[in-house]
Amino acid sequence: MSSFPPPPAFKPFNLALIQLGQIGPDKAANLKHARDMIRKAANGEGEGAQGKPDLIVLPRWAKDRFVTLQECFNSPYGHTHFPVYAEPIEFKSGGKYNIEASQSESVKMLSEAAKSEGVWLLGGSIPERDPSNGNIYNTSTVYSPQGELVVTHRKVHLFDIDIPGKITFKESETLTGGSTTNFFDTEFARVGLGICYDVRFPELAMISARQGCQVLIYPGAFNTTTGPLHWELLQRARAIDNQVYFSMCSPARDLTAGYHAWGHSLVVDPMGSKLVEAEDGETILHTRINPKTFNDARAGIPVTTQRRFDVYLDVSKGS
Repeated sequence: MSSFPPPPAFKPFNLALIQLGQIGPDKAANLKHARDMIRKAANGEGEGAQGKPDLIVLPRWAKDRFVTLQECFNSPYGHTHFPVYAEPIEFKSGGKYNIEASQSESVKMLSEAAKSEGVWLLGGSIPERDPSNGNIYNTSTVYSPQGELVVTHRKVHLFDIDIPGKITFKESETLTGGSTTNFFDTEFARVGLGICYDVRFPELAMISARQGCQVLIYPGAFNTTTGPLHWELLQRARAIDNQVYFSMCSPARDLTAGYHAWGHSLVVDPMGSKLVEAEDGETILHTRINPKTFNDARAGIPVTTQRRFDVYLDVSKGS
């Protein structure tokens, strides 16, 4: 953690998750619907609102939805169509991003939404094309209340699986994995980032926590096979292991689409207790994040100070 500045003082804040549904083949309509849902969340609509949210989270756009549009008609996952619909973002860490010059429709909409509503906005994830090398990434973008794009996270771990008789899917056929860990600082917390399959690799969450993150948020889209098995279990494990708040935001389930998302967007506290959970339909969830639970967990069960790096490696220090 020594190579990073200290995190901001952890303060109470309101978190909203948008479990987005009603996504069809019209990209402009999809963007408009997402914008409308951001407005509703900012206005306190949805379950459990306690005033205006400070941070709003959108889901990972499932593989055949939002940007990849009509893929549900010709592919159960649609990852081969990522190159067709990928958007150039060209964000450079440490520099000021020019929103007006951006070629990404999604970035422009999300920036406008964050600025107009005066909130922090984690814009789920979209396919991103890097013009310098043609690589396609699954990328999350984060915006300040001033509408500035402050950080991006390219999904590190690609979903390459082959379960005979059940599912075969290889993201690496079209996507490239990211190579950095990422977080952003607000006036109320340091928030670590991941996307979907990243949650199965505990090292990423460990590194984020040791970089000072008090909250970890991973847009994700588990399916109806892995969702009931591991969605909640993995989030509670990452939260307890690192004594942080942990959340994953899913798209709503659409049985007419080629990919059936599990839904069940969730927020877990540092003791592993569920604060709020969706069902499978479109909804907006609100919850209050309380630093007291974070501080009490670390004081009462002090694993953060009892680790034995003389016995095993500290993954946050590298090899």
